[in-house]
Amino acid sequence: MGEPGTVTVTAEPPAPAAEIRRQELAAFLRSRRERVTPEQAGLPRGVRRRTPGLRREEVAQLSSVGVTWYTWLEQARHIKVSAGVIDAIARALLMDPSERAHLFALAGAVDPRPEAECTALSAPVRRLMHRVAPYPATVQNGRYDVLAHNRSWTHVFGDFDAMEPRDRNCLWLLATSDSWRETFLDRDEMLRDLIAKFRGSMAEHGAEPAWKELRDRLLAVSAEFRELWERHEVATMSPHVKRYQHPRVGLLRLEHRMLWMAPLAQAHRLIAYVPADDETEERLERLAELSGEAEGRGERVPAE
Repeated sequence: MGEPGTVTVTAEPPAPAAEIRRQELAAFLRSRRERVTPEQAGLPRGVRRRTPGLRREEVAQLSSVGVTWYTWLEQARHIKVSAGVIDAIARALLMDPSERAHLFALAGAVDPRPEAECTALSAPVRRLMHRVAPYPATVQNGRYDVLAHNRSWTHVFGDFDAMEPRDRNCLWLLATSDSWRETFLDRDEMLRDLIAKFRGSMAEHGAEPAWKELRDRLLAVSAEFRELWERHEVATMSPHVKRYQHPRVGLLRLEHRMLWMAPLAQAHRLIAYVPADDETEERLERLAELSGEAEGRGERVPAE
């Protein structure tokens, strides 16, 4: 006991991470609900409306869930939340892609919509990607989908704009493209390494449709991928030199450097392929000149 007239304060243990996340989810849902008007949701306003935005029962009605269940969700109760219900709530509350992604993250659920991943890039990221020319640069996600690239990337690795959107993936091309097989001098080692990294990352994304679709496509068309996949090898990201035999300027030795754009495992990352030696630096400059770029620098950033 403390001295008379004093107050003894006992430190409470910190709340578990799951509890904190439920509290954040409850607060986020309340804030979004209060922002949406009945008119926006296609409901009559009625009379004597004191609640800003929608009522809980209206969100429950629009989402086809029970009022009690939704109320518990806003009260941060420990209840099981399915991806389908979270999807319905996101639609009812008219959430934009960023809000939707935040909702699913707080709920600990996987978004069932393959298109839910936001591929929009900010102007500063695009500007940085273009300004590193004549070095090839690209923005990719955790599955190695190429979301954006500069002109130098096109000049070195091919015209991605001419490909089908779902084929714009480095793992897919390394496993299936004849041109990549011929020009990447260490292609076999690179493929094994990339598959090991993909397997390591997929442990966190195994339920996501886009990840499963890429894996299943590769299993269906590539015996080489199937053999390597069955080895269950895993690896982490690490910089290393890639040797690329370019048909116009010869051997390029490139080391990739990554800039992560968010502290999330599946976050987009800006990857620049930096010359590993002076000869590669000169050949990239030469390739830029051959491709009609003034020194390959200062590309104009497309308007957003």
